Amino acid sequence: MSGRERPDARLDRSHPGGRSIDLDSLVSTNIGPIVGGLLVVVLALVLVAVGLIRRTGRLGNRLESITRGSDEQSLEAVLGSHLERVRQVVKDVDSVSARTAAVERDLLSSFARVGLVRFNPFEDTGGNQSFALALLDGRGDGFIVSSLHSRTGTRIYAKSIAKGASDAALSDEETAALKQALAKPAPGATG
Repeated sequence: MSGRERPDARLDRSHPGGRSIDLDSLVSTNIGPIVGGLLVVVLALVLVAVGLIRRTGRLGNRLESITRGSDEQSLEAVLGSHLERVRQVVKDVDSVSARTAAVERDLLSSFARVGLVRFNPFEDTGGNQSFALALLDGRGDGFIVSSLHSRTGTRIYAKSIAKGASDAALSDEETAALKQALAKPAPGATG
């Protein structure tokens, strides 16, 4: 047979050292340890496969718990849905923040700081029918209304207040009402 080897020929390989190795006889003589080694490798692969199957099952359960209650079937769809909801919440928070800033700005202009002092300026009238009422906004601007009540009539006076001070002289009762109003925190102030 020219150029062909015989089918029953043994594999003779030349070793770099010049010796030939007979693989058939090498495998035949060591078949027990080779099979044992292969069994150990197969057993290790089976254990690895079982571990991977269990881990995949746990990951599937976790994915199921994440997607529970959602019409979406994939994790990507659920996360996309959640991200869209987060974006909407951010828009809502921004809107509420803008509205809150407008309310706080408007609140500074409202009369929220009040001081009231009742007194009796005349000895011939009974009770504390007279009063000084200070109404201030968050900046300390506003006015003081004073009412002096007597048997013959009631007189009402008003004095403007700018930044917590009056340009006109204040009576003791008006000063006390102004101090009460200024002692209250400005609207929207923290602390």
